[in-house]
Amino acid sequence: MGMIKRLLLAIVLALAIALLWFHAIGSGWFGGPWQSEVPNAGPRVISEPLITREKAEPRILFGDLHNHSNYSLDAYIFNTKLLKGTGRVTPADACDFARYCSALDFWSINDHAESLTPRVWADTVKTIQACNDNAGDPANPDMVSFVGWEWSNGNSDDVPSHYGHKNVVIRTWEEGQTPTRPIASKAIYDISKAPSVVIGLMSLLEDLDVASDFGWYSNEGSSVPVCPDGVPAHQLPDSCRDIALTPTSLYRKLDEWGFDSIVIPHGLAWGNVNPLTADFRSQLDEYEERYQKLVEVFSGHGNSELFVDFDRISIASDGGVSCPLATADFTPCCRQAEKITRSRCSEPESAMCDDSVESMMKAYLKKGPLAGRKTIKDTVLDDWEGCGQLQNSFQPSAAYVPRMSAQYSLALGFDAQGEPKRARMGMIGSSDGHQGRPGSSYKETNRVLYTDSKSVGREADFRFRADRESGAFYYTGGLIAAHTDGRDRDAIWQALDTRNVYATSGDRMLVWFDLINGPAGEVPMGSEVTMPVSPRFRVKALGAFEQVSGCPDYAIAALGKDRVQSLCGGECYRPGGEKRKTLSRIEVVKIRPQVRPDEKIAPLVEDPWRTFDCPSSGAACVAEFEDNLYAEQGRAAIYYARVIQAAEPLIGGDPFACEYTESGQCVKRNYCIGVRATRDNNCTAPAEPRAWTSPIFVEYPQ
Repeated sequence: MGMIKRLLLAIVLALAIALLWFHAIGSGWFGGPWQSEVPNAGPRVISEPLITREKAEPRILFGDLHNHSNYSLDAYIFNTKLLKGTGRVTPADACDFARYCSALDFWSINDHAESLTPRVWADTVKTIQACNDNAGDPANPDMVSFVGWEWSNGNSDDVPSHYGHKNVVIRTWEEGQTPTRPIASKAIYDISKAPSVVIGLMSLLEDLDVASDFGWYSNEGSSVPVCPDGVPAHQLPDSCRDIALTPTSLYRKLDEWGFDSIVIPHGLAWGNVNPLTADFRSQLDEYEERYQKLVEVFSGHGNSELFVDFDRISIASDGGVSCPLATADFTPCCRQAEKITRSRCSEPESAMCDDSVESMMKAYLKKGPLAGRKTIKDTVLDDWEGCGQLQNSFQPSAAYVPRMSAQYSLALGFDAQGEPKRARMGMIGSSDGHQGRPGSSYKETNRVLYTDSKSVGREADFRFRADRESGAFYYTGGLIAAHTDGRDRDAIWQALDTRNVYATSGDRMLVWFDLINGPAGEVPMGSEVTMPVSPRFRVKALGAFEQVSGCPDYAIAALGKDRVQSLCGGECYRPGGEKRKTLSRIEVVKIRPQVRPDEKIAPLVEDPWRTFDCPSSGAACVAEFEDNLYAEQGRAAIYYARVIQAAEPLIGGDPFACEYTESGQCVKRNYCIGVRATRDNNCTAPAEPRAWTSPIFVEYPQ
């Protein structure tokens, strides 16, 4: 008995020592502050595409206004050996990647404000200043780098208080010309709430110094005090965390700083960070056009463009719930649960089977669309046949939220209180990458390095809210293209401010979209005009340059072969000459904003309203058209163009990874997650790259 007691005492003592050890690591006892290195000296060689328009026309520059480094605590976790193993990245790494790997013309850093401390915010601003100092002639820089942050509100299923994620970008970066602290949506980042022992357990799969530094940084973030209420932002001490709980509060604090800035909503239809029943109407009263002039319609987290009118569970006016019918593009999981249940009956058409289906449906509807799947035991992912996901769509966001989509938001004419309100936003694309690699969409060659996917071939695949299959819905991301009169900061900002920009899914297509009979003459995308006569439009487009393997000499000379491999993955943006990819077609979308609060949205979105096939012999495409019904309808209309390029293999080109029958029916899904998602599997499938122009807003005179 004495020996057993001594053994138990030894086990308890060993556990206590282990817990103390992991607590010490998770508390940062062995860690310390880390920060950016100095960005590599520039500038790079500027190689602009040949624009086949008159010399007086603006040039087109490409950028990425949404990127994270390890200063975002979630990015730190993602890049550890525990998940991706891509290593720690800083804003300086992002600067070097944007300059030499992806050869961007402009970009911004947007780490989560909730995890930024005064120390790392100061380092971020300093790094962006250095990145711009290395850009060469300020009037003709190789690249413009903007400083900013992400305001991340929500992540709950409470619709009224969920305002989503928004990127703040500041026009200036010089000393005294940026906020001395970012504005967060809450006092502490969720990861920092984890017990120190849990953080310390990272050391079992990660180097001790990496785990310890993470614990130190997490603890540093938790110790930042919240700024006092009622004090103007520019009068607060630099050492506190400024909090804005709503967009209106965020705008007020930005007003107090007085610096030019824009606020860009993103992740609109991404179900992993939005309530599945979210509705942009509920936050329209918090929309201010002077800040929210742009919306991120595409990113590495997917496409948020389309409004497809569906519900996961139907709710009647009396509060009763039922399961909606399936459509060609969306199957509610309650409907798939019915199919599974009936298939397991020995006599599927019997009354007894009907009773089983009815009992299951009641249980499912009571649990809701997320937990409802648990009402059926012993299923595998493919049993659910892609239910709950938007299908037959280009690279959709996971667990698509249709009433947060760009089309739905643009079609609204009234807020939740029935007051007239419209959102007029231009469209952009970005990466939303958490590996410090802005503009990583130049080649579809390195899924783990170029996307946010955390799947690297393990049986226990790491996925947020695994019931939403989010792990398969990661892409290399998009870009913003800006029509500018120069390469400098002010020229780029002017394009952002006037919405004279467009989004791409990653390829650098050249696109022009103009109203050619405006009251004052021709005006470009993003414009707002009032006219009583039928509008006439012109779309012109060129396919993206064909790429060749490897990196250009200037990148190797600046970074060295080893860093080209570690930072760029051995591949860079590298056109092989003037040869361009073939365009397939141009699609035009027309949206008529609501004129009554009760007007249904779906009939107001005409997609596509017009379609123009492109010549098969070349990369150029032109379409001109007129809306002859505009004057007859006598109401405002919004027009934008989608330029579709010929299909090619894309990472996540088919997030369902379907096996098809000869008739094109998907009979099995092999999601790129878990053991299928090995590091050498890029999970590519044919898909059509595309660009989305900013809308032209045509108002009918009242």
